Amino acid sequence: MRIRRTRDPWGILVSEVMAQQTQIARVDAAWAAFIERYPTPAALAAAPIADVLRAWAGLGYNRRALNLRQAAAVIVLEHDGQVPARVEGLEALPGIGPYTARAVAAIAFGQPVAAVDTNVRRVVKRVLATELPPARLQAEADAWVDRDDPATWTHATMELGATVCVARRPRCEECPVATWCVSAGQVELALAGRPPSTPAVPFERTSRWLRGRIIDRLRALDDSEWITLPERLGHHDAPNIEEAVTALEREGLLERRSDGAVRLPSN
Repeated sequence: MRIRRTRDPWGILVSEVMAQQTQIARVDAAWAAFIERYPTPAALAAAPIADVLRAWAGLGYNRRALNLRQAAAVIVLEHDGQVPARVEGLEALPGIGPYTARAVAAIAFGQPVAAVDTNVRRVVKRVLATELPPARLQAEADAWVDRDDPATWTHATMELGATVCVARRPRCEECPVATWCVSAGQVELALAGRPPSTPAVPFERTSRWLRGRIIDRLRALDDSEWITLPERLGHHDAPNIEEAVTALEREGLLERRSDGAVRLPSN
């Protein structure tokens, strides 16, 4: 994947923001197009919000696009257009949390820190067979990082949790760290005693689906064009739509006129 071959700090930051709660296979093509359009923080910081939201189409969680644009502006104003190399500087950027900051620090700058996502957290907890508070778990993971090649360690550990040390039915017999793992071969026994999980709400009935459909409609408009949304979208009625529009307006993802018509932000 092109996204895993880059060593450009800006490209890595963009890829990590895109990959938050989005499958990496979906991100690869979108990332390449986004980087071609906005190859530097300065290019993204100067772009109209509506254009950035259109470039983000298909990735979901559109608030991330605004956060990334705001982060780009901070990089330009406070870091001379260069992505900060230290975790502390990265965490100070809008929308950049502990995981993303450490992923960029490790992959782009070779800092010996662990990016602890859901998959890495699962691996650490199973190897140690214990529950740990977040700070202790982060310290344990940091201690495991390969000091000579933290980027490869980061990708490999994420991949281990995503493909082998999975939440249910982990393939312990294929795991390269099974020899040191206290939980090896025991996970299925622990899961067997748990009560069945509550069925998930169908995606089409969630506010995330509704918000995405509203933004998708606005992406298709010219910048000066306003539309009035229908009273029903999928399973969602007028009160649901009003609630979603209010939230999207508050977050800066759309503009609304006094007559209720909406469009993407104009600035």
